[in-house]
Amino acid sequence: MRKLIPLLFAAAPVPAMAQDLNQIVVNAPGGMIDLDEARALDLAAIDASGRPDLGRALERVIPGLTLGEAAGNPWQASLNWRGFSAGALQGMEQGLAVYLDGVRFNQPFGDVVLLDLVPDSVLVSAQVNDANPVLGRNALAGSLLVQTGDGVNLAGLKAQSDLDSHGMAGGAVSYGTGTAQSNLALAFEARHDKGWRVASPSTLYRGFAKGVHQGEGWGIELSALGASTDLTGNGVSPVELLDAKYDAVFTRPDTTRTRFARVVAAPWLATGDTSRVELRAHWQYLDRANANGDLADFGPCEADPAQLCVEDDDDNYSDALFSRGNPVAADAAGDEAAVFNRGKERTRAWGATLQWQDTVETSIGTRRIALGGTWEHAHTRFGAQTDLGELEEDRSVEDLGLPLVSADGAIQPVSLVSKLDDFALFASVALPLTSALSVEAGARYSHNRVVMEDQLGTALNGRHHFNRFNPSVEFDYALAPGIHATAGFSLTSRNPTPAELSCADPEAPCTLANFFIADPPLKQVTATNWHAGVSATGKALAWRVNAWRSETSNDIRMIASSVRGRAYFANLGHTLRQGVEASAEWRRNGWHASANYAFTDARFRDGFIMSSPSNPAADGDGTVMVRRGDRLPAVPRHALNLRLAREEHDWSAGLTMRARSGQYLAGDEGNDNPRTPAYAVFDLDGSVSLAPGLRVVAQLRNVLNKRYATFGTFSEVDEVFLAEAPGAEDPRAYAPGAPRRLTVSLRAEF
Repeated sequence: MRKLIPLLFAAAPVPAMAQDLNQIVVNAPGGMIDLDEARALDLAAIDASGRPDLGRALERVIPGLTLGEAAGNPWQASLNWRGFSAGALQGMEQGLAVYLDGVRFNQPFGDVVLLDLVPDSVLVSAQVNDANPVLGRNALAGSLLVQTGDGVNLAGLKAQSDLDSHGMAGGAVSYGTGTAQSNLALAFEARHDKGWRVASPSTLYRGFAKGVHQGEGWGIELSALGASTDLTGNGVSPVELLDAKYDAVFTRPDTTRTRFARVVAAPWLATGDTSRVELRAHWQYLDRANANGDLADFGPCEADPAQLCVEDDDDNYSDALFSRGNPVAADAAGDEAAVFNRGKERTRAWGATLQWQDTVETSIGTRRIALGGTWEHAHTRFGAQTDLGELEEDRSVEDLGLPLVSADGAIQPVSLVSKLDDFALFASVALPLTSALSVEAGARYSHNRVVMEDQLGTALNGRHHFNRFNPSVEFDYALAPGIHATAGFSLTSRNPTPAELSCADPEAPCTLANFFIADPPLKQVTATNWHAGVSATGKALAWRVNAWRSETSNDIRMIASSVRGRAYFANLGHTLRQGVEASAEWRRNGWHASANYAFTDARFRDGFIMSSPSNPAADGDGTVMVRRGDRLPAVPRHALNLRLAREEHDWSAGLTMRARSGQYLAGDEGNDNPRTPAYAVFDLDGSVSLAPGLRVVAQLRNVLNKRYATFGTFSEVDEVFLAEAPGAEDPRAYAPGAPRRLTVSLRAEF
């Protein structure tokens, strides 16, 4: 690679024409890297249903991308693509780097992506890229680059109010004014969703502001984002409970309260006729608290039946529980002891990306160069405790206000400070070699440091350093006018997060809400990626076929412990993910038809033994055998989307089908149990203009009221009485898809 880059520069043709610097839009490190290969969504695609919805638009347009709702809440959905995820739940196979307005949006503490913080009404574009190291850590499968609008593309006063058949009500208002040289945009959204499941309300407030000013050879963009969300995600339910009552939840509550603020300043300065330097600096604050009621393996101590103990691996009650220094009485929680886990994360993060880029139109194509560096610092304070709870008849857990500590340390409070520093240098170059052939090369060197400081002792103290150099190269060839072929290779990586590093000891697993315990080190996840494809664009028809392959080493997976409600993280060998994606889109005379299909083959390359105590196939020790070639759970093998729409001046209508094959359940890495059922769901949408600037928009999701599941795992259903399904014993548990839901919106533009 070191020899290749100078050779490519030497082959670069003489500049023929400079590109207008004011037209350059930078939405990630590397400038406009991979623009020709990115799968892009514009404002119309994001807004093609009842209301602007980034997640649903990505699922509809990107082959193979699926929304998973393991939390049971659409506002906490994860983006699952090519066997990796970007979502709000720690423990998923995080592998997508997400950028919002050029700033990394994966939260530094756990790499999670909180889409509930993003106001959909201000989004104007999004693009999904293949794996590329220039786009930073965690870009194992690829990256998602999201762009908000400004006072020009959000011009005017716009208002929208929404109602739906399940009790969701809300709206959005935005105002944009100015010119390309100087403009301002403001927006605010508010929504309350009662939720279609029992006791599952959510409330969201989101605000946004952006100002842009451009002078002669310079410019600056300032933006601010604020959000306050209170979400209830009661998770999966046993399959027999869902059969009896589809909107039922297993145990509750499971709530997440988030307060978020972010400020971005992006000045740029022209350094010549064809180049400029851009600084993109950010500061953000995240305050996130969760509360989770769950079952507990508690019972009278064998040594002293009057005292409450935790069950150990040998089914003995020997680990005594204390609260504020006093033994906990065996009957303190009444008939059914439970736990109420509380966690609180407070993160302040700041950083900057500085890059120089040069874009030149030559006689045989466009030459682009980007050189730069990025730095980020994050300071997180985490606190957690487990209180004694009582399981009520409706399976809700009442917090009894008794913080628990066990004698052997399996349950204890946590107070931790983590500090993350990430520094990287990157380079990207796109060069035309002939009028038909071009090459794009990139590289990134990164140094990552995680420091953990235990505030209650020394058990959690640790220092971890990760260094990595990752290159990439891609060749593009014009086979004929409008027909384009590409092939490329890249190395990408993901560092263990503070949350994972603090919960990596199988002998001391963590509660799923508290990821912290003394830890052995985890290794970086590395991926070797290949892709090749052909695409064509005509007057009415565009199509694309793409094949890809990703081999990863040291995958970090969350493994269930034999202790109920606890888990730990571990590196588990090698995995292979590969597949084919195909899409076609046709537009003519107001008609629009599209189809996309993805085949994803995701398999383990190494055999191993793992803990999965709730799996019916587990042995007496609660472990299952995973063989080489077994498929990864939670990955649909086939995904198909079809859409037919008609658009006229004063009305539009569309029908969408999304179909997915079944997937193995999380915890069934050995593929010993049935998969979730395959499903096909149909959605209708339409709009009618009532008057100039006034329009009614409606969407009917799941027209046929199909019962389906987007995620599955196991639950200990035999440990709790289900009044709706007496005698239930099937441990499979699904995240149910939403039933038929009608959303009606009134939109006004002035």
